[in-house]
Amino acid sequence: MLRRALRLRLGPCLSGRGLGTYRRGSTLDWDGKVSEIKKKIQSIFPGGAWNPLYDTSHLPPERSDVVIVGGVLGLSVAYWLKRLEKQQGAIRVLVVERDHTYARASTVLSVGGIRQQFSLPQNVQLSLFSAEFLRNINEYLAVVDDPPLDLQFNPSGYLLLASEEGAAIMERNVKMQRQEGAKVCLMSPEQLQKKFPWINTEGVALASYGLENEGWFDPWCLLQGLRRKLQSMGVLFCQGEVTRFISSSSHMETASGEQLTLKRIHEVHVKMDHSQEFQPVECAIVVNAAGAWSGQIAELAGVGNGPPGTMQGTKLPVEPRKRRRNQTQGTWKWTTTSSRRRCGPVWPR
Repeated sequence: MLRRALRLRLGPCLSGRGLGTYRRGSTLDWDGKVSEIKKKIQSIFPGGAWNPLYDTSHLPPERSDVVIVGGVLGLSVAYWLKRLEKQQGAIRVLVVERDHTYARASTVLSVGGIRQQFSLPQNVQLSLFSAEFLRNINEYLAVVDDPPLDLQFNPSGYLLLASEEGAAIMERNVKMQRQEGAKVCLMSPEQLQKKFPWINTEGVALASYGLENEGWFDPWCLLQGLRRKLQSMGVLFCQGEVTRFISSSSHMETASGEQLTLKRIHEVHVKMDHSQEFQPVECAIVVNAAGAWSGQIAELAGVGNGPPGTMQGTKLPVEPRKRRRNQTQGTWKWTTTSSRRRCGPVWPR
């Protein structure tokens, strides 16, 4: 009915003819005709002005191979997916961000510190690679015709302090960190006092200090650099909130005889910003990279909703918590744990 009405009222000049077709060797002048076309369409329908060209640019696509929920961690996942794809454009990636201003994102609220002093080898390896990534950021995130990134990386080691009770643990951790390639030294209270005379060493039995690849950088610059690079790589972005996962189920039995129900997410519902509208997105893979809010996203997917004591009943133990750090006398104020006190990066005086 609508098509017939348009055909009758717009006349034969546009009937059955695309806007880009040729007529006697010349194309229709779209810029000159658009106002006339809109007036004719408005004259057909009662009421006020009507814009038939609904803007859908804010909506996510109907389909995506991978849907990533989250901020800078999600941007990193998207970057490596696109970088490692064998053929350009082979993987369609969508990043769903709840707040495109990142006002509450952990990334921009952090000091941007990096260290290798961890108790797990995997964390040390990740951090060593991250340090190399940051030092050579423009080899990874450069975009043609855009200015280079300046992360303002400031190398300054982290300082960890241990009491008598935690000294053995610190020695064991530093031994492992060195084996993984981290440059970390141990210091006695006397050596610590000599290097940092403003530190009160009372109760300190041992200290570890990062000599290389530790310090702080501009996290906002890193976030914007990743986002800029991803846009050049064809990654799609959507501002909205994931509110629901649609999944299918299959069943299996473990070696111990436990019955498991395996779920595969095949659709994500994204609620649009400042609206009750939501858009379903069909997908093959969902990546939960929501940082401090990962536990909430996992719960939406059914993680932790099973019987207590089972794999399905185990919740993802991640939740947002407020952290406070006060700078005193050129160092971070110590945060006391049971057997180890920790300073953040030692600021030069």
